[in-house]
Amino acid sequence: MLGIMRKYKQSPIIKVVFGVIVLSFIGTIFLVWGKGEGKLTPSSYAVKVDRTTISYEDFQRTYYRLRDIYVQLYGPALTPELEKQLNVKKQALDTLVEGALVRNAARDMGIKVSKDDVQQAIAAMPSFQVNGAFSFNQYVQVLKANRIAPKEFEESQKEELMIKKAQDKIKSRATVTDDEAHELFRKRNDRLALSYVSFSPDDVKGEIKLTDQEITDFLAQNQNDFKTPEKISITYVMVDPLKVGGLEVSEADMQAWYQKNIDRYQGPAGILPLAEVKEKVREDARRFKAGQHAYELAADAVNKNKATGDIGAVARALGARTEETALFTAQQPAPALAGETELIRRAFLLKEGELGGPVETKKGIYLIKLKERKPAEVPPLAQIRAQVEEKARAAKAVDLAKKKAEEAQAKLAKGDSTGLTLRDSGSFAFDAKGSVPTVGASPELMEAAFTLTTAAPAPKEPIRVGARWIAFRLKERTELNAANFAAQKEKIKQEILPRKQDDEYRKWIEELRSKAKIEINPALKDI
Repeated sequence: MLGIMRKYKQSPIIKVVFGVIVLSFIGTIFLVWGKGEGKLTPSSYAVKVDRTTISYEDFQRTYYRLRDIYVQLYGPALTPELEKQLNVKKQALDTLVEGALVRNAARDMGIKVSKDDVQQAIAAMPSFQVNGAFSFNQYVQVLKANRIAPKEFEESQKEELMIKKAQDKIKSRATVTDDEAHELFRKRNDRLALSYVSFSPDDVKGEIKLTDQEITDFLAQNQNDFKTPEKISITYVMVDPLKVGGLEVSEADMQAWYQKNIDRYQGPAGILPLAEVKEKVREDARRFKAGQHAYELAADAVNKNKATGDIGAVARALGARTEETALFTAQQPAPALAGETELIRRAFLLKEGELGGPVETKKGIYLIKLKERKPAEVPPLAQIRAQVEEKARAAKAVDLAKKKAEEAQAKLAKGDSTGLTLRDSGSFAFDAKGSVPTVGASPELMEAAFTLTTAAPAPKEPIRVGARWIAFRLKERTELNAANFAAQKEKIKQEILPRKQDDEYRKWIEELRSKAKIEINPALKDI
C-alpha cells in the first residue's frame, strides 16, 4: 500500500486516504504516550490542558512516531523543508492536546469500561492470537519485545475503550436526512445547463483611467516589484591546480588512490587490475593531489593577506593574475563567471574590500575580492512610469472585473439579465474534475452549480475560473432516474453518514478546545 501511496502521493484521493490514516493514528497515539503522569518541572512540560500535563518526552515520542508515517509515505523526498511545510511537529502537539481533551471529556461524561471489556478487546487483537485464538504466551512475548508492561498496556487499552465509547457517543448524534440523500442522488443523476456571463481583466482594462496620484501610490505600495536587483563587481584570481606543478605521484600514492576509488576502474568483466589502468590511475591521483596542494596554497595566500585585502599579493604568491568584472547581478553574472553558481553565491556574501575563498569549482580554484556593491533600489518614477502604469492598470482591471461580476451576479439572483450578454453552457452531468462546457475546469463552480434549484437558481457570489470571473444562474435542470431514489435512499444515507459523523466529531473537538485552558511551553510555540 505504501508503494502505491508514494507513487500517487500528489493525487487528491491519496491525500484524503493519508489524512484518514493520520487522523486514525491521532485518535489513539496519546493513549500510550499522552498521559503525562507525575510531577513535572516547568522546563519539562510540553503542554498543559486543563488538569492534564503532557511532558516534553511524550511530545518527542509522538513527533517521531508521526514523522515515521511521513517517512514511509514520502521516503527520501521528506526533506526538512517539506517536513516544515507539513507542520509535523505542530501535528504532534495537536495530537496530544486532542488526546487530553477527549480523555478528560470521556471521564466527565461518566463513561465506564469494565475489566471484561478490556480482556475481550485484547483477546480480539490479531497480534496476540495463534491460529485464530488468543494466546497468553504470545501476548506476553509481544509486549516484552516492545518493552511494555502488561499492566501499562491494559491501562492504555482501558482508556482507549473509554475514548472510543465517547467518540461513538458523539458520532451517534449525526443523522442524514432524506433531503441530503436526495441531493446526492440528484447530483449523481441530474443534468443541468447554466446561463452565464464572464468578466476578465483583459476585457475591462481599456476602461481603466489612472491619475498621477494613483500611479504614485501604486509604486509606493509595491516598491519591491520595481526594485533593480543588487549588483556587485569583483576582482578575482583563478588557479588551475594542474599548473601549480612540483608534485610527484609515488607508487604508494597510486596504490592508495586505486584502492580508495576502485569502482572507477571497471571493465566489461568487472574491476580492472591496477597494472591495466596504471597510467589512468596515475593521472587521476595526480589531479587529486594537485587540487589538494593548490587549495592549501590558495588558502594560505588568502589568510596572509586577509587583513590588507591585497588580492594582487595573493595573485603574485600563486603565480597567477587578477581579473576584474563589471557590475553584475546574481541572476545575470559576468560572462566569464557563467555557471559558477557557488562562486557567485559566495561573492554576494562579502563586504566591500573583503577577500574571500578559496572556492573550488570544475574550472579551478578562485580567490575573490568584492570591489563594489550597488544595493537594490527603486528607480525614480519618471524612469519607470510606463512599467508602473501597466502593472497598476492590470491590478485595477482585476478589481474591476470582479466588481462587474458581483454586480451581474446580484442581477441574476433577482432574475434580471438586463444589459448582460448571457452564454449557454449546454447540458452537462456532474464531473468531479469540474469540467463545465464552454466555461472551463472549476470544481468549485461545478459544486456550486449542482446546489442550484428552480427555487434558488443563482448563487450569491460569482466564482473565479482561471483569470475570469463567472456570474451564473441555472437555466435548466433535468431530474433523471427519479424513480430509483426510493430503492437507493438508505444505501446513500449510509454512504454519507461517516462524513457527517466525522463532521460532528470535529465540531465537538473544536468546542472542547474553545472551552479548555491550553498552555503550551513557550519553547514550542514557534514550531
